[in-house]
Order: sequence, then structure tokens, then C-alpha cells
Amino acid sequence: MSVTWYTWLEQGRDVSASPQALAALAVALHLSPAERRYLFELAGKRDPAAAPGEPAETMDVPAALAEAVNAIKPPAYLLDRLWNARAWNNAAQRLFVGWLDRGDDRNLLRYIFLNPVSRTVIPDWSRRARRVLAEFRAESGPHIDDPALVALVEDLRQRSALFARCWREHEVVERLGGERSFDHPRSGRLAYEQIAFTVASRIDSKLVMLLPRGRSRR
Repeated sequence: MSVTWYTWLEQGRDVSASPQALAALAVALHLSPAERRYLFELAGKRDPAAAPGEPAETMDVPAALAEAVNAIKPPAYLLDRLWNARAWNNAAQRLFVGWLDRGDDRNLLRYIFLNPVSRTVIPDWSRRARRVLAEFRAESGPHIDDPALVALVEDLRQRSALFARCWREHEVVERLGGERSFDHPRSGRLAYEQIAFTVASRIDSKLVMLLPRGRSRR
């Protein structure tokens, strides 16, 4: 492997390297775990040393991270790579009726596409559902062959005609945030500015915050 090859890889250019070759490179360069993850992300490959198909639901959230989410005043929640809510605060629990206020499925995609409550809480539900799925597809690209991801997608394809149709369209968009509105059953139409952060210690997780923008006009 030449210096040019390394440079092209870092620049995100189209270079060919097998996961095994990348693993050998990581060992030869004595890369740290974070550097190794970055190498495989640049190449768009799955690290063969990673735990295959480890269900996201089994990944523990460090206590300090859960406490940090709970300490945030506006609605905030932590999503894993399958978009299961792994931690959330009281404000998010009050806002997301039918999702975070119940003890059953915490997956955001299942909530949006399978839970009828979401259609009453999320204005312009069909458009928002399409957008959310396009964002998820863009983020899940590096893990598209992950068995847990494949199982989630197949379940949703079987149970939601809209999900199946949108998934076939292969639309991808960046998760940019922006204004989000909700029709809360007790508080009425609410507007927020959504922002999201990648957690440094858990690069497969995202912290989502909703900053209040007052009551939205219908």
C-alpha cells in the first residue's frame, strides 16, 4: 500500500481495500480503538474484529451519560445505531406520547411507522415519516449488512406499506435538525428547534435535543 493510497483513503476517495487488509494496516500502525474505528469508517467497511451483530438493545449506557441526558432541561434523548431510545429525560417523556411514556418498544422508527399515536402527535405525518427514514438510511449506510439492522428493516417492511415503499426508493438525506412541531394532546401545537450531537465516547449514538420555540401556529 503506497503513501498515495493512504492519502486517497483519508480524503474519502474511491479506493479498494478489503476489511482484512484494513485490519492488518491497523495492527501494523498500532492504531488506538478510536483510530481503528475511524479507519474503517473512512473506507466504508465493517471491522472484522467488531462484535458481529451485537444487538443495540444490549449495549449499556454509561451512568454518567444517562445522568447528563437527564440533567438537560428541554426534551432530550439518546439514540443508538438502530434508533432505539437508550436514555431520555422527563421533558422528552412528557412530549413523546406513545413512545417514551410507555414501557414497550422504544424504537423511533417503529413508533413513527407502526404506532397510530404518532400520526396524531406528528403534524404532516407522511412527509415527516419519509424524511426520518431517509435520515436513518443515510446514517445506517456503514452498517447496512448488520444482522440487527437487517432484521429491523425486514420487520418494518412487512408491517408498514409506507416504510416498504420508501425503503425501495433509496432516498438519503443528512440529519440537519431544524424546526419540529408536535400536536400534544394536553399542550396543543408545540414548536422546537432540533439539534443532534454524536457522543464522543459512543460514536454509534446520537444525543438529540429539542429547544423550545414557543407554541407553533397551525
